[in-house]
Amino acid sequence: MSRFFSFRRLGALLSKETIQMRRDRVTFAMMLGIPLIQLMLFGFAINTDPKELPAALVAPTQDRYTRAIVSALELTGYYRFVAPDAEAAEAEKMMAEGEVSFVVTVPSDFGRRVELGDNPTILIEADATDPSVASGAISTLGTVAADALARETGTRPSEEEQAKKLQITVHKRYNPEGITQYNIVPGLLGVILQLTLVMMTAMALTRESERGTMENLLSMPATPFEIMLGKILPYLAVGAVQLVVILGAARAIFHVPFVGSLPLILSGVLIFVLALVILGYLISTVARTQMQAMQMAFFFFLPSLMLSGFMFPFRGMPAWAQTLGEIFPLTHFLRLIRGVMLKGADLGAVFGPMSALVIFVLLLSGAALLRFRRTLD
Repeated sequence: MSRFFSFRRLGALLSKETIQMRRDRVTFAMMLGIPLIQLMLFGFAINTDPKELPAALVAPTQDRYTRAIVSALELTGYYRFVAPDAEAAEAEKMMAEGEVSFVVTVPSDFGRRVELGDNPTILIEADATDPSVASGAISTLGTVAADALARETGTRPSEEEQAKKLQITVHKRYNPEGITQYNIVPGLLGVILQLTLVMMTAMALTRESERGTMENLLSMPATPFEIMLGKILPYLAVGAVQLVVILGAARAIFHVPFVGSLPLILSGVLIFVLALVILGYLISTVARTQMQAMQMAFFFFLPSLMLSGFMFPFRGMPAWAQTLGEIFPLTHFLRLIRGVMLKGADLGAVFGPMSALVIFVLLLSGAALLRFRRTLD
């Protein structure tokens, strides 16, 4: 037997590592689960050219010319009129709350001006908080609307004549210049908080177990709720520091507009951070080692990042992916932070995302406390 290399010794080491891998079921599941999740998300859920975008129609007189243009817009596949007879105030509210991506306004004298050849005008307002969502739909407007109007009037004018007969005014709301940083930087606040806080908190109890100090912790006259608070409150302070740094950089370096209420943003961030640290604490009650805790945190982070609307347009994903994305706190936080910072949304406009975050906090708190009690047996 060689003192430098032996197939027998190598075989024994390989056998030992195989047994160890089989025992570490969390790591083995990550090795199989992460590639499968990436294939499913990138192959089926991700779409950079979103279709079927919700739109509202404000048209006091629904004449045949208006119906022809609306039908043509729907046939492009980009527009889905969820409110075909909305009032102006109702459509404004729906856009502020993120229920629609477009508001198409057809004036009451549109039909008369078409018949007189008096430069009829259509106003289309687009929610440009995410510039990539509106770009494809806006690019098809001029040709599609002009062709539909030409078919309805029975004429086939040249492109130059069509441009003179129909004027389409596009207003990109909340981000007129289409600056990508206005969409990315507020979202980075949620992504950074999630990446750091979940992972750090997930190691809280597992670190105690690995260092052998868990028995001392359990021998203290403290309830599971008190132990949970003792573990998560320091990380709330960490989240506060990160919040100040990111918001300061967003304003000073990237010049992101801040048109909403600061107390409302701080309230939303507090609830979101609380949900994250409790989630990390829940993971720490399941994982046996810090490595497992890190793997489980990353396993949660990957689909959350892709399905929340941070990297890819949320409305561009299929219905099943949007439903799955609703279970992640980051999805609702992005709606809240972008709505308040870019749209100036009030509490009523972001009540849905805020309520969802509160529900996450309650559910995760209950699960963490129940799981901790089971580990005491």
